[in-house]
Amino acid sequence: MNHFELEHSDYIVYVDESGDHSLTSIDEQYPVFVLSFCIFQKHHYSHVITPALRMLKFDTFGHDMVVLHEQDIRKKTGAFHMMGKERREIFIDDLTTLIAEADFTLLATIIDKYKLKKEKTKETHVYHLAMELGLEKLYYFLHSRGQQNRLTHIICEARGRTEDQALAVVFSRVCSGDNNLKKLLPFELVISDKKTNSEGLQFADLAARPLGLSVVRPDQPNRAFQILQHKLHKNDGGEAAGHGFHLYPLESEKPQGNP
Repeated sequence: MNHFELEHSDYIVYVDESGDHSLTSIDEQYPVFVLSFCIFQKHHYSHVITPALRMLKFDTFGHDMVVLHEQDIRKKTGAFHMMGKERREIFIDDLTTLIAEADFTLLATIIDKYKLKKEKTKETHVYHLAMELGLEKLYYFLHSRGQQNRLTHIICEARGRTEDQALAVVFSRVCSGDNNLKKLLPFELVISDKKTNSEGLQFADLAARPLGLSVVRPDQPNRAFQILQHKLHKNDGGEAAGHGFHLYPLESEKPQGNP
């Protein structure tokens, strides 16, 4: 597939992870690996979401150089280390409102590492598996938006030279037709430095862990997930399971039809 001959998609996709991809040492408190795919319509992203998040940073920190990480907010580290309780709660409320009002679609691939370890007879790279499954679901979404013949860029955070090179190889293989759909996928991988102040990557980061917790601790209060579940891609019947919320191998694969 010659990407230079394709028109650019109306959408941009940002991807981030939660949990580690080791099947050798599994965290009993968080035995899942999550990839969150945040899909934005470019015009809305550039004209509404980006300025809104920057303005929130200006109002909170006085500048927009703070890169939001779910872990920093949760553990009160980084820019949140010296922030008082009241000011932090106001920021979280404002951020929650911003995300709730933002127009974007969420795809989540969640891997149960214990079950995967039992079911796979050969060594499996969890991150690569989650990416492959996510790209297949993403194709269905973009096809439903008439973007199947346009080039969509997938933005991922850099994870190290070796890891990035391995991901690029897997990404290329999957997009070249080695996937369950047996189709060429019109996607292009863009690996971004971790220090890049990308609003889209920050949305994906903020979404990943709450999505995982909704599976690991379903009875625990999860304010973020209450917001995010409304962003999940759903089929015509209003179901997110197997579509925007893909548990693997917690559920049997549901055929989605042949786009």
